[in-house]
Amino acid sequence: MLSSLARSLTSSSVRTSVRGLHRSTVKCSDTLQVHRDSKENNIDTPFTFTPENMKRADAILSIYPDGHKKAAVIPLLDLAQRQVGTWLPITAMHEVARLLHMPRMRVYEVATFYTMFMRNPVGKYHIQVCTTTPCWLRGSDDVMAAIHTKLGLTPGHTTPDGMFTLSEVECLGACVNAPMMQINDDYYEDLSTDDTNEILDTLAAGKKPKAGPRSGRFAAEPAGGLTSLTEPPPGPGFKIQEGL
Repeated sequence: MLSSLARSLTSSSVRTSVRGLHRSTVKCSDTLQVHRDSKENNIDTPFTFTPENMKRADAILSIYPDGHKKAAVIPLLDLAQRQVGTWLPITAMHEVARLLHMPRMRVYEVATFYTMFMRNPVGKYHIQVCTTTPCWLRGSDDVMAAIHTKLGLTPGHTTPDGMFTLSEVECLGACVNAPMMQINDDYYEDLSTDDTNEILDTLAAGKKPKAGPRSGRFAAEPAGGLTSLTEPPPGPGFKIQEGL
């Protein structure tokens, strides 16, 4: 029996080793998550929470019970990044670690795992274009091309004036309104090339374009209009026996 089992395992391993597998090209991130000292981001980069943000940090910490304060690491990192502007220097992570009595390595692990934390300086307007399948099918390549034509940007780069940074990202959760992009905290959806150019021109002029869908939709309703729930809902007591 053992000999038969050995032959079976050997045959299986041979079949596995010669089986052809389809492999796609490895997709590399345009962001380096490993820290490298730079002029802007090093151990001597000054960072302390402002008095106003220290009050916010205390309010955040008050939500968590004793023994579980370390769970506030994400909101505190977000607070630090917003204070700096659009990115998170290593000294800000050290300050969060000090406040939470955490090893610095634990804070690094969180900051490098979540893509919302930018580990190096980005522009005043951080453009994140989703190129996952729904957005790609609906024209995200056109959005990327419009940004490249308008600003001369490729993913991972910043304009010389420091105004715009472009990132290619995975799903941002607005698939129904594809294609879309996120700029800082705002979503811009149902985009065309003209919409993309208009948004960039508005930002370059120092104004804030209206966020949300550009197709006339209010939110995520069907693009061609409602196909169900087209009548007002019945009121209370609908189809309930009179005696009840």
